[in-house]
Amino acid sequence: MKIGFISLGCPKNLVDSEVMMGLLEQRGHQLTRRVDDADALVVNTCSFIEPAKQESINTILEAAEHKKTGRARRLVVAGCLVERYRSELRQEIPEIDAVLGTNEIESIVSHCEGGAAPACDEEGYLYHDLTPRRLSTPRHFAYLKINEGCDHPCSFCISPQLRGRFRSRRFESVVNEARRLFASGVREISLIGQDTTAYGSDLGVRDGLPALLERLARLDEVGWVRVMYAYPNRVSGRLLDTIARHEALCPYLDIPLQHASAPVLRRMRRGGGAEIFLDLVGRIRRTIPGAAVRSSFIVGFPGETEADFELLCQFLAAAELDHVGCFRYSDDEHSASSRLDGKLAEEVIRERQHRLLTLQREISRRNHRKLVGRRLPLLVGGPSAETDMLWEGRLQTQADQIDGKTLITRFPDGVQPRPGDLAEVRIERVADYDLVGTVERIASPAARETKPLLPVLQ
Repeated sequence: MKIGFISLGCPKNLVDSEVMMGLLEQRGHQLTRRVDDADALVVNTCSFIEPAKQESINTILEAAEHKKTGRARRLVVAGCLVERYRSELRQEIPEIDAVLGTNEIESIVSHCEGGAAPACDEEGYLYHDLTPRRLSTPRHFAYLKINEGCDHPCSFCISPQLRGRFRSRRFESVVNEARRLFASGVREISLIGQDTTAYGSDLGVRDGLPALLERLARLDEVGWVRVMYAYPNRVSGRLLDTIARHEALCPYLDIPLQHASAPVLRRMRRGGGAEIFLDLVGRIRRTIPGAAVRSSFIVGFPGETEADFELLCQFLAAAELDHVGCFRYSDDEHSASSRLDGKLAEEVIRERQHRLLTLQREISRRNHRKLVGRRLPLLVGGPSAETDMLWEGRLQTQADQIDGKTLITRFPDGVQPRPGDLAEVRIERVADYDLVGTVERIASPAARETKPLLPVLQ
């Protein structure tokens, strides 16, 4: 059977999709990017924010039209949207043949084949190192999920409802998967989870993430390892010391702070505030030379005053974060924050987002100017999506998709670059979010032949 697979949403969703694709291939089914050739269509949905929910619904409706007019005979919908609107989806879109939530991933084969689905694990699903995965990222890059679920009570977030309680993968399971990924030609692994800094806490392991990073940094054929989705009050001194000690560990931390005003953070059911967060950013930069700090913020949260927002802007100006994402608050009927008073008008929320991002654009440009003339490690990505005249890559301080990139104007004479080359780049010019430079040498060529342990979907 040919199966068309459409994955939406964040990296955590992407890994779920890769596991489902791996299970389908293990069963003998063929994956196709051409929906017109597919016998069955799978849409893995996201509903984290309102635009993601709407994109998921539109994609399901498009797939339903393909089922009406094309070759496909089954439509399977998976993911977060199912967890929220299981019965509504089946009622409103009768073309859907089966639905499976985030803890029912293992039943994907049965749903695509039309058979009876096995019972799901009441403890919640979490894949392991022996689970087949069909990588859909470029061959030199992969995400590695080290835990699932969340126990934090954030009032704006419904991840605990969608993903279940927090649970960590076993230590050796993560290490074994990372070893195979590097052996297959992957040059960078990003560790992901709802809260990576809580890794191992449910297993009674203290400082689980630093211990895991220490082990990964010592693997044979190790490339880069990046930490995503750190929780601010769990960024320990040992974690920072571990990252600082190993070249393989990217000097980079993604820490979603969400706000800087203590009253807003209390309404979000989170701790901290501007002074605490400034101290954290300072500790990171003192401990890890050249570290980049990324964060994300929500503007327009219920009850956010102009003074609260101004404090957030003052914090941003003082912290000079390297990368920032900014979300506009929107109500979710399943979240505790939807029941709060003090809702703001949409035009106010949009205006505050614009002001915050304008401020950050100037901060990013200033930070980038400090890099001009420096020679830095680079992971070569491939020809630029913007122009045939350039290639692009990423520094250790630039995460895939969410941060800027480094555009490459020239390679050494006689060098035939390949995606996955580790190189040294000299930064020559800067833009608001991107860098421009020339590669002065290839430090470690990409493997000409990669071991087919974890094949990439072509």
